[in-house]
Amino acid sequence: MLVLLLPPSEGKATGGDGPGWTIEDGRFGPALARHRTRVANALKRAKGGTAKQLGAKGELLGAAKAANLGVVGAATLPAHERFTGVVWGHLGPSTLPSDARRRAEAGVLVLSALTGITAWTDPVPDFRLKLSASLPPIGNLAAFWRPALSTVLNDRLAGHTVVDLLANEHRAAWVPEPDRYDLRRPALTFPDGRPAGHGGKAAKGLLARSLLTSDDVEATLTGFDPGAHGLVGAEGLLLTVET
Repeated sequence: MLVLLLPPSEGKATGGDGPGWTIEDGRFGPALARHRTRVANALKRAKGGTAKQLGAKGELLGAAKAANLGVVGAATLPAHERFTGVVWGHLGPSTLPSDARRRAEAGVLVLSALTGITAWTDPVPDFRLKLSASLPPIGNLAAFWRPALSTVLNDRLAGHTVVDLLANEHRAAWVPEPDRYDLRRPALTFPDGRPAGHGGKAAKGLLARSLLTSDDVEATLTGFDPGAHGLVGAEGLLLTVET
């Protein structure tokens, strides 16, 4: 089975019509409840977080702080509806065909600073917090999550084909054990080594969609051409896959 690891988005749909979020919600809630509680409590002590911790300013910062202060009990949306950034926009969850939706429900996992691990249909509140941030008294969030996420995630991935489309800040929260599964790590760069930027995020979303709509992971990774989709900023991008 394909397991696809995706980043959350900084931009998220607001509100929600799902029941109030609890620490133990979702597929991994019981295993990660203690860590989620510590993050939620630290956010309260930090009054929702600072501009640096949240990567926001102005009105966006105010809204993010308010959301963070009220995560426990906040209205929820399924993860695939909550995340709305460039990667998710080009993945297009609402337009996936039925077979692809089933694959996503079974195999898409998202790593985030609040929940640790979230599955496709798990309820998620509105929040904003970077895994690369340092949040007293926890410290660096990626380092804080790493032991728990490594244990839980590696057990979940065992025996499967895993495509890791995480950004570096999310990869820092997990130590893979690739002898337990078939791990692929696609990378999008320009020929001169420059990072892909915005166009790369869009291409990553299209790659995720292609993987979910395909029966052949290897053929999809081999045949995917980042520059063939007319994406602004993706011209000349190269896809390489680390195994």
